[in-house]
Amino acid sequence: MNFDFSRVFEQLTPLLWQGLWVTVWISVVSIVLGMIVGLISCFMVISQPRRARGPLRWLLYAFKGIAGAYVWIIRGTPMIVQAMFFFFGVNQVLRNISPDLLLSPVAAGIITVTLNAGAYFTEIFRAGIDAVDKGQSEAARSLGLSQAKTMRKVILPQALRMSLPPTVNQWIISVKDTSLLSVIGVAELMQQTRIYAMGVFVFFESFIYVALWYLAILSVLMILSKRLEARISYDKKS
Repeated sequence: MNFDFSRVFEQLTPLLWQGLWVTVWISVVSIVLGMIVGLISCFMVISQPRRARGPLRWLLYAFKGIAGAYVWIIRGTPMIVQAMFFFFGVNQVLRNISPDLLLSPVAAGIITVTLNAGAYFTEIFRAGIDAVDKGQSEAARSLGLSQAKTMRKVILPQALRMSLPPTVNQWIISVKDTSLLSVIGVAELMQQTRIYAMGVFVFFESFIYVALWYLAILSVLMILSKRLEARISYDKKS
């Protein structure tokens, strides 16, 4: 069997550059939105309805239940199922309402990766908040800070800092997850490779080549994660 890596390099590289921009675009938008969703969901999960009174108490219970169900459903179902649900399932419903409301593959992909990342960011941020010494919260409250100001000025900055390494790890996972969007026709790295490989029947070289692209991209994030872990560990010791 003769392998023709030079041919694949010459023909597939321009296609991978096109796919790379789609991968980067979906990854960046989804990660940013996912962090926002995760932070909001985290606050809903850690809310304490028992301390509230009246309608606010039941509203907090509802928010807490919604956030818990969201995390449970997203973490308990494969992302490939979620992608196909949003593109094929949701579009089936939207088609009956108005054809103009249909989700494009990229839009469905961004929604899928955002919600998936958001569920995991919820747990990452919750763990970060729980890791902050409870004494700091009590000290801030004794100085006259409200619960909201204590969270915003004392707890949250430390929690986000301690959450940096797992946050970067989730970035890595989210970038890799974009490859699953090829099942709904998103023209990212994996889809470009699959179309090329099926067109010329060169699979071995093609998938090795795209794997090297992913490895190069994600190695940068892995190095960043290691450095953040080392920096935070050093700061704790000092």
